[in-house]
Amino acid sequence: MKFLRNFSRILIGLTFIFSGFVKAVDPMGSMYKFKEYFEAFGMSGLAGMALFLGVLLFLCEFILGFSFLFNVKIKVTAWLMLLFMTFFTVLTFILAIKNPVSDCGCFGDAIKLTNWGTFYKNIVLMALTLIVFFQRKKFVNKFADVVQLSVLGLGAIIVLGIGYYSYNHLPLIDFMPWKKGAVIAKQILPQNEIAEIKLIYKNTETGEMLEYTSKTLPWQDTVFFKKLVFVEQKKKIIQEYKEAPIHDFMIDDADKNERNAEIIGNPNYQFLFISHDLGSADKSIFPALNEFYAQCRKDSISMVGLCGSSFRDIDIFRLENKANFDFFTVDETALKSVVRSNPGLVLLKNGVVLDKWHYHDFPTYEQFKSNMPKYEELLKQVKAKK
Repeated sequence: MKFLRNFSRILIGLTFIFSGFVKAVDPMGSMYKFKEYFEAFGMSGLAGMALFLGVLLFLCEFILGFSFLFNVKIKVTAWLMLLFMTFFTVLTFILAIKNPVSDCGCFGDAIKLTNWGTFYKNIVLMALTLIVFFQRKKFVNKFADVVQLSVLGLGAIIVLGIGYYSYNHLPLIDFMPWKKGAVIAKQILPQNEIAEIKLIYKNTETGEMLEYTSKTLPWQDTVFFKKLVFVEQKKKIIQEYKEAPIHDFMIDDADKNERNAEIIGNPNYQFLFISHDLGSADKSIFPALNEFYAQCRKDSISMVGLCGSSFRDIDIFRLENKANFDFFTVDETALKSVVRSNPGLVLLKNGVVLDKWHYHDFPTYEQFKSNMPKYEELLKQVKAKK
């Protein structure tokens, strides 16, 4: 029984530390998930509390995980864990039945679980929690209370520090499709069919069957070509057509023309200014950003704005902030997965994500130029993996 109760304690501790950590490295993602749930349940009035609740959740998970992993105050925290697991097991059962959102968000974007998968996971954790709860008096920690509480305090400082940094910059670990080094073009642009086409002709004089491609067909030799009769076309598929895995990322101009291939697939350096909501975007960076864009233009480097606002709002925003680069619209939710900052900046080349910045960390043009060798090396590494 001793092995079982310690195994249960450690497994729960590790699970809760991991769950709290992946939320802490992406506090904006936790905020978006709370807002998604509030909207699904008709509780949009609570959206203003989403960030606070996200921080509170990962703080509680991390501290409870620390407590269980290091055997700190188990007699007390076992009660808290039982209450925590009871609430979330009931909640996830309701979510599994109603299915208001497809992904529960219990492990952030690190591990995607369905609502039923989350419920079954909680059933297992609840069973382990009950083992620890009924055996809680048998856990002994020989360290003084001040030492044990210091361990919990250390856990709180660590996770809050991670959350603070990730909120004011970018996630320490990026679990999103747009992470650095990702070939985002493969996620957004469909793969066109590549096929080898052969044209079969019969020589009417010799009866010989001849194979040609569109480039080798001897149509300019009119005398010889008159002797040929088309028989059939053979098609060998080298690469089948594949739909893009990400379907909701559509870059539209004011005339509703899709510009994905032109912008995402740009073979040269391509900056993307990202703002899912221009109304709440930090505008203090624009004097420096406009200068940055002016230098980009001198070197024929493209920069475009992608936002979730209407073109009417875009025009007002551009006028107020003297933003001279072109803007396009993209679904607001899709943009939130690009960069956890409003606004943010992303650098692409040939469909590869080379770098991304929070608005607190936008680079100068000189910094960008000095990092070009690093970006070219990253492109070589990505190409070598293909």
